[in-house]
Amino acid sequence: MTLPPRAFEHPSDRPATIYDVAKLAGVSHQTVSRMLQGYEGIRPQTRAKVQVALDELDYRPNLAARSLATNRSQRIGALVYELLEVGPSKTIQGASDAARHAGYLLDIVTLDPRDDSAVEQALSVLRTQDLAGIVAFAPMDLLSDRIQRADFSVPVLLETDVDQAAAATHTSVSDSGMHQVVDHLVSLGHATISYISGPLEWWASRNRKSAFEAALAEHGLVSAGTIEGSWSAASGYRAGMELPLDRGMTAVVAANDQMALGILRALAERGISVPGDISVTGFDDIPESEYYQSPLTTVRINYEHQGRTLMNRLLTTLGVDQEPKDESADAPVLVPRESTGPARR
Repeated sequence: MTLPPRAFEHPSDRPATIYDVAKLAGVSHQTVSRMLQGYEGIRPQTRAKVQVALDELDYRPNLAARSLATNRSQRIGALVYELLEVGPSKTIQGASDAARHAGYLLDIVTLDPRDDSAVEQALSVLRTQDLAGIVAFAPMDLLSDRIQRADFSVPVLLETDVDQAAAATHTSVSDSGMHQVVDHLVSLGHATISYISGPLEWWASRNRKSAFEAALAEHGLVSAGTIEGSWSAASGYRAGMELPLDRGMTAVVAANDQMALGILRALAERGISVPGDISVTGFDDIPESEYYQSPLTTVRINYEHQGRTLMNRLLTTLGVDQEPKDESADAPVLVPRESTGPARR
């Protein structure tokens, strides 16, 4: 649809208002306001004219004015642990995009979830803000406990990778991704496989460990042992130096790519060939994993999708309608590289 010739020129030095949209579309400003609020009783032809005007003027709603008019905040608080790592930063980006698309702003509060006082301080900051809801991207026992005690008056959601120990049924990236890793290793003849976990007070760490063990059980196998790391390459290196090499182990699965990097360094120092003696896998497919020595077999995770999914869950709780999306396009995918090979005889 095209609009008739303009009866006015919108000043370029200020954002467009609903009055500008109404003039360009040839309708009342009340009609524009009702359409922006989701009112369904607008004729299709009128709706189309308003949408064309909105697009042409690049109209952006005034969130402060909307909050005053509806007595409802358009801000969402986000508790975040680490923004320097690839996974968390992409997750937050996805959540921020979903919030912005729905007309909300994301207020990010960083904290160390292992520091009780830091958690309390972050929660105190959120309690003083006018928020529509809160999402937490650092799911671990201490943070979950403190959030429950905080008794917020707005909806609060923890990261999508819920605590499997507290759920009757659960399907997540951990399940699918770890099954792909184990299936891949078993197909190469590996039967004695060790595991390097993340810190086990983290829900994601426990979930990935449980998924690894469940995937082994489906092949009639059991874990050759677990060493707990801290997500860092340094902890992977320490675990790699502790691995018992005299028990027939032919593969090591790391809960993330950073720890896998440390494992590769430790095995090289111990004179172990990868993948000739021992195969190594990671999880996450960070950009650097393709350039490790050896290039790392890992699981590619769409963290932006995880962020969007969590935010959309909160938005649904807030009464914001969500369009159905194709979940299959964002499923975890195994990326085989040179760090895995046939099990040695």
